[in-house]
Amino acid sequence: MDSPDEVIHQSTRLRITAALNALRKGEALEFGEIKKMLGVTDGNMATHISALEGAGYVEVQKDFVGKKPRTRIALTAAGRKAFAAHVGYLRNLLETE
Repeated sequence: MDSPDEVIHQSTRLRITAALNALRKGEALEFGEIKKMLGVTDGNMATHISALEGAGYVEVQKDFVGKKPRTRIALTAAGRKAFAAHVGYLRNLLETE
């Protein structure tokens, strides 16, 4: 990769994808868990999730636990591939003199 993935490169989105990439395939984190980890607002988090979802990097799953709504976020196969490529780009950047 010769240039950064502009969707993932933004620091909050990079942190979101890194957290999701640490999970096993098919696992998801709740919206509130990620928001708390990153220390961002609901609106900020929603904006970044929307950008990642638009790129096909995350899947947003909405359901209910009892009567309470729950939103979970999972990294897609395309998201894992994009994250790995972006990390490779960053490694190459750091190793280049």
